[in-house]
This record gives sequence, C-alpha cells and structure tokens, in this order.
Amino acid sequence: QVQLVESGGGLVQAGGSLRLSCAASGIIFGPIIMGWYRQAPGKQRELVAGISDGGRTNYADSVKGRFTISRAYGKPTVYLQMNSLRPEDTAVYYCNVKPGRVGYDYDYWGQGTQVTVSS
Repeated sequence: QVQLVESGGGLVQAGGSLRLSCAASGIIFGPIIMGWYRQAPGKQRELVAGISDGGRTNYADSVKGRFTISRAYGKPTVYLQMNSLRPEDTAVYYCNVKPGRVGYDYDYWGQGTQVTVSS
C-alpha cells in the first residue's frame, strides 16, 4: 500500500517562505510524476507544480518564478520551495503521484497540509 506523507505547512506572513516535503512509501510501479496540488476554500483543486523522474518540471503560471519543485535523488520524495508567498497562495496543499508512462493506472494522494499566508 502506497502512502504519501506531507510536512512543512504552516502560517507565514506575505513575502515569506515555506518548504513542503512529501515522502512516498510502498511499492510504486513504473516511472512516476510527483506533483503538488492545492485547494483553497470554495475553489477547485489545481496543479501547482509537477516533476518527472527525469527532472522535467512544470508550474502553474501563478507560481512561476516564486515556487520551485525538486526531487530527492533516487527516492520518491518531492519538495516544494515556496518564496514570496502571497495571501492568495493560502490553501491546503496535496502531494500526488501519477504514472509517468502509459500502461500504469494509479493516482496516489497525501492527506494535505495547510498553508496560510497572512497579509
């Protein structure tokens, strides 16, 4: 059974920084894409950033230049460094693991970690 354990959320003032971590345990088959999503109250869950096994990254336009996603070498662990935080970044942030190649079918989620940015 695969579990994703997140940490690093909290309360920070606007302009501050936080670093989220997510470690996956269990057996995951095939190449993977690890990502961070977020959901603010009353809004749909949205992709924040993703990273493949090969290190290719993608970001939501709203976080480009402020957030950086990275992976621990050889481990299913992903980080999200969040700088220049804004009140609109306030949300529950979820870690996610998806297959990086066609032929696999899974979609793992963490329990979520709250990020609150005060103005």
